[in-house]
Amino acid sequence: MAQLNEGLVNLVWGKTTSMDTIFSRWTQGFVFSQSESTALEQFEGGPCAVIAPVQAFLLKNSLFNSQKPNWRECHVTCLREKTSEETASLPESTAETSQLDQPAALAAEELGFERFHALIHKRIFQSFTEFKDAVWDQHSMWINKCGVLLFLYSVILTKGIENIKNEIEDVEEPLIDPLYGHGSQSLINLLLTGHAVSNVWDGDRECSGMKLFGVRNQASVGFLTLMEALRYCKVGSYLKCPKHPIWLLGSETHLTVFFTKEMTVVAPESPSAQARRVFQTYDPEDNGFIPDTLLQDVMKSLELVSDLEYVNLMKTKLDPEGLGIVLLAPFLQEFFPEQDLKAPESFTVYHYNGLKQSNFNEKVMYVEGTAVIGFEDPMLQTDDTPVKQCLRTKWPFIELLWTTDRPPSLN
Repeated sequence: MAQLNEGLVNLVWGKTTSMDTIFSRWTQGFVFSQSESTALEQFEGGPCAVIAPVQAFLLKNSLFNSQKPNWRECHVTCLREKTSEETASLPESTAETSQLDQPAALAAEELGFERFHALIHKRIFQSFTEFKDAVWDQHSMWINKCGVLLFLYSVILTKGIENIKNEIEDVEEPLIDPLYGHGSQSLINLLLTGHAVSNVWDGDRECSGMKLFGVRNQASVGFLTLMEALRYCKVGSYLKCPKHPIWLLGSETHLTVFFTKEMTVVAPESPSAQARRVFQTYDPEDNGFIPDTLLQDVMKSLELVSDLEYVNLMKTKLDPEGLGIVLLAPFLQEFFPEQDLKAPESFTVYHYNGLKQSNFNEKVMYVEGTAVIGFEDPMLQTDDTPVKQCLRTKWPFIELLWTTDRPPSLN
């Protein structure tokens, strides 16, 4: 392991002495399904933390950047130019871009944790063009049994180990759980946004004197989680309302992808959505209210009239009982009354799950369906599946009508 920076191994795996069992589940390449030419397969539990984000960005390019008329028949080679650009930008490349080389020995023998890390070494590129050419010249490296890990290490080295440590909330927590092999939220956020922050809310928050980092900007691809439906966390609008209508869906143990071609469901952030996001940065514990002493700060942040006399008038109006708090709902109603939704009432959707055993007939394929949103209709009410629970954290009144008898699985 001497050739490889020990800090990289500790960051990814922690300081556990024996990693062969978890490591073996991560040793796979980027392999496409024989039943769906743009869908990646996942062989074991764990590497979905890398495979699902890569799948999401592949879908973004095939759906919205490709010139091919049928995105499902678009062969991976037609994604070559756009995908390589997206890969390089994930870690926010600087002047030096890193890639890990894999000697032929890696493909020729069964490797353990120590042997793998003893064989690989790092290359540094001074320009994006040089890096892109090297990535595609070594195409076979990404599809063989170690491609997923080599891709992950390249992202980390390009971003910089210290830069990642500065963003992670607990540097003692590795990116890959040493007991179960799941990727951490920091790893998921790194691949989705370029920042390895540990939280899913918008912006940074102060909590009990500690600064907690959140998502900094609107993501290109989004994230929704069953954990929010179970009230363990709350995803912010930067991930919930991404630039493209593609979302990673997180369960307790797995990541899948939900997507649509309907761009109107990700319209630019409305003034009321922006106001909600800003208000919640002053409400880090998500109580649904702020002390009235913070009202002026919130109004300044939203570029509302914020002179003291007007703010005091608003305090009286928003807190008529004199409780010393301002509730979110009355605040939004006063300054940002609800606007008409522009999203269609129904649209075609798809779900991807890379695990064979989670697909019908063990064939990794996109499951197609129709989403109906915006109102409750008992006649349209469908089963309360985990996928729907997850989606309802974004669309409270969503129903899903799948074209298959068996609804898609979140696990």
